[in-house]
Amino acid sequence: MAEYKLHCFAQSGNAYKAALMLALSGADWQAVPIDYFNGETRQPDWRQAVNAMGEAPVLEHGGRRLSQSGVILSYLARRTGKFGPESEEEELEILRWILFDNHKFTSYLATYRFQIALMPQTPNPDVLKFLRGRIDPAFAVVEAHLGTQPFIAGARPTIADISLSGYVFYPPEELGYDFKETHPNIFAWSERIKALPGWVGPYELMPGERFMAQR
Repeated sequence: MAEYKLHCFAQSGNAYKAALMLALSGADWQAVPIDYFNGETRQPDWRQAVNAMGEAPVLEHGGRRLSQSGVILSYLARRTGKFGPESEEEELEILRWILFDNHKFTSYLATYRFQIALMPQTPNPDVLKFLRGRIDPAFAVVEAHLGTQPFIAGARPTIADISLSGYVFYPPEELGYDFKETHPNIFAWSERIKALPGWVGPYELMPGERFMAQR
């Protein structure tokens, strides 16, 4: 039996953050598939048994059941000794960027991707315009920051990088952004993460088939 169990599905960038951390850390883990698109996380029995918030990912370890990707990343950094802070100053810097990611970088990008690639209904152009108006400034912050150093918190990769990269490795046609063309510093950073031992893309690492909505 694996030491860690991760409830996840391939389309979830937030779940990918936890899965990638497990893979890069060389942890003994197994994926527990979630049938998200058929409403499994909305079922009362799933919420009672797995996560009352009705969200992925959920990590099981040592009798604990943890949700929220930032919590999971912090927990795994402590348990594995990988990609965590080496000082209080670095800990605060990592936390600063994880909070920025959850509030600005991932949140709007994930919603935008769902609208253009996964939602069966045709998205409202005004909604897409609103989301891009929030995404582009967040991208600009990270693009400028990565022009001064190789990784988010400094010279080495940390869970801040794993957090912010949660959606970056999905195909450009799903994201609506091609970082190689539009954000060279973010693209170069993503290539440095891909070069880390143990890196695997989201559709190879987590259960579920790749698809795009048919409209």
